[in-house]
Amino acid sequence: MSAVRTAVVIGASMGGLLAARVLSDEYDRVLLLDRDHADVDGYRSGVPQAKHLHGLLARGREILEELFPGLSQDLIDDGATVADLQNDIRWTIDGRRLVRHHCGLSGLSMSRLLLERRVRARVLALPGVTLLPCHEVTGLTTGADAGRVTGVHAVRLADGNARVDLAAELVVDASGRGSRAPTWLTDLGYDAPVEDRVPIGITYATQHFRREPGHLVGSKGAVVTMSLENPRGGALAREEGDRWVVTLAGLADDPAPLDPEGFRAFAASLPDPAIAEVIAAATPIDDALRARFPASVRRRYERLTRLPEGFLVLGDAVCSFNPVYSQGMTVAGEEALILRACLRQGTTGIGRRFFKATARILTVPWSMATSGDERFTDPAKSRTLAGRLTGFYLNAVGAAVGRDPAVGRALLRVANLLDPPQRMVAPDMVWRVLRSARHRPAVTEVG
Repeated sequence: MSAVRTAVVIGASMGGLLAARVLSDEYDRVLLLDRDHADVDGYRSGVPQAKHLHGLLARGREILEELFPGLSQDLIDDGATVADLQNDIRWTIDGRRLVRHHCGLSGLSMSRLLLERRVRARVLALPGVTLLPCHEVTGLTTGADAGRVTGVHAVRLADGNARVDLAAELVVDASGRGSRAPTWLTDLGYDAPVEDRVPIGITYATQHFRREPGHLVGSKGAVVTMSLENPRGGALAREEGDRWVVTLAGLADDPAPLDPEGFRAFAASLPDPAIAEVIAAATPIDDALRARFPASVRRRYERLTRLPEGFLVLGDAVCSFNPVYSQGMTVAGEEALILRACLRQGTTGIGRRFFKATARILTVPWSMATSGDERFTDPAKSRTLAGRLTGFYLNAVGAAVGRDPAVGRALLRVANLLDPPQRMVAPDMVWRVLRSARHRPAVTEVG
């Protein structure tokens, strides 16, 4: 009888769940280790941001549907809202309103709790997948020469920190921004990855309201991005159970207040009054709560010259982005697809193949997020010639999205990681942008 092939996944949030999904195709047993257990309301302490607004990008929805066919309909049946991203959402980008138009990009609006609950149920229904709650990993086990990871050291928190070793042919760390993988590697005699860090000091506050038919007539949500002129932003989205979720964002020295009057005043300072109008008319369901995000961090595992066999790192444990860009779940999904492709090629040397491939797909979202943040944290870059040219073109794009629906659609496709940023400087798009910048009549056709 052949041995049972086992994989261990550290962390049972979205990244870990997606890793477990693809591992289940190749391994007889997948152990999904979760430090937490579900609280009475379903929220886990390991996901402190779960009550805040979460956006699932269009590319992320595609990936989830590929991995879990029929998931979108399940979410809709549970109360998720389907929206045309350009026609049903009020976008204010850098102070300019995006012209509304049916673009064919379909988004889903729901709570993070509903999305994760549905994905978790799908994963745990897979043969061979077992969730081990209240397990905290304390290190990696290796063979005699430390050249291969053979499992993990863990403690069972519910049993007085009882120690347990779990053997595995492959260990995937998806434990999030607080990943201890760099320390575990140095404990085994390997180098820790270099970290790229871009500080932003974003602070955001979230509150839920009862949704009623008279709110935001003609729209299903609103998004206001931060701009240099007004470095405040916000978003309003539908959740299941006839709820609105409102998240207001500011820099560290200008956080959205948590008291009702201050929360409303902050919303009223945004260039689109829609969010403030809903807050003024709606009944609050809970108190506002705050979260802080100090910096985007990318750990450069692809640059390590030595790696132990049998160990991978995925999701926020590799790269965590400013949450206002809603990239995290989609990037974790892309990495899960890369993991699936690497597994199909065999596990020998999988670490180097996986990290090189993930580095390539991280380039675009990392550049988008950090270049956006550096406008606020490193203004000297905007004064260089390249910075001035970029600023001129971005300003022209901002004007064009209010006139030409094709420019708005292209921008949304880039922001949703469906098209590369180069799409915005393709010849046909530059022509549209500059045409709008010259105050020609609005263009109505979409190409």
